[in-house]
Amino acid sequence: MASNGQRTALVTGATGLLGREITAAFRQSPKWNVKGTGYSRADGVDILKVNLENEDLNELNTVLDETQPHVIVHSAAQRFPDRVDKDPEGARSLNIAASRRLAQVALSRDILLIYISTDYVFPGIPGDAPYEADATPKPTNLYGQTKFDGERAILEEAAKVGKPGSAIVLRVPVLYGHAETPAESAVNVLMDSVWKAQTEGANIKMDHWAVRYPTNTEDIGRVCRVYCEFELRAI
Repeated sequence: MASNGQRTALVTGATGLLGREITAAFRQSPKWNVKGTGYSRADGVDILKVNLENEDLNELNTVLDETQPHVIVHSAAQRFPDRVDKDPEGARSLNIAASRRLAQVALSRDILLIYISTDYVFPGIPGDAPYEADATPKPTNLYGQTKFDGERAILEEAAKVGKPGSAIVLRVPVLYGHAETPAESAVNVLMDSVWKAQTEGANIKMDHWAVRYPTNTEDIGRVCRVYCEFELRAI
């Protein structure tokens, strides 16, 4: 719970590549108290263990009662397209159903919700980029579809209760930043491929046609914090 006039931010997926930097960005400001949620890597102190896929909301409500957040940044997701393809139901559970439940609970408590989405919601047709915020989504893979459906879920819940400005979607491109392992980032993982090719003589297949716009995770964290400060300043 915040003190001395601080606001409180709760970051889901706070142990992940992006969640760590969002948490750090809020922590760098004296205006904010910040807590995170995680699952397998939660420490129970700064990162509280919450299974967002649990349909029983008691665990989530307990965390919200304890932390009393003014804003939730929802970065928890299955964000690896190959893993989504291998476990589509698991991906839908986390990326869509869990996001809807989180939105319902957050909105019932007047908590601002920022949903981290992806540019995979767009088709990526040559010449289309850069996409405007109101460009028509048309995902071309299952990962992009689950994230787009997650967007719609939280916006639908906000519309139902007449709070359209309380649920925000932030779409980000491929991530890079401080990674615990190269495999955490589709940019950093290139180092793994180069290493394997040099040390193991492995044949590595990489595309030579995709144009990506990597985004630094620190920048995304700062944007989240600054947006929240702007949005909450009149409250």
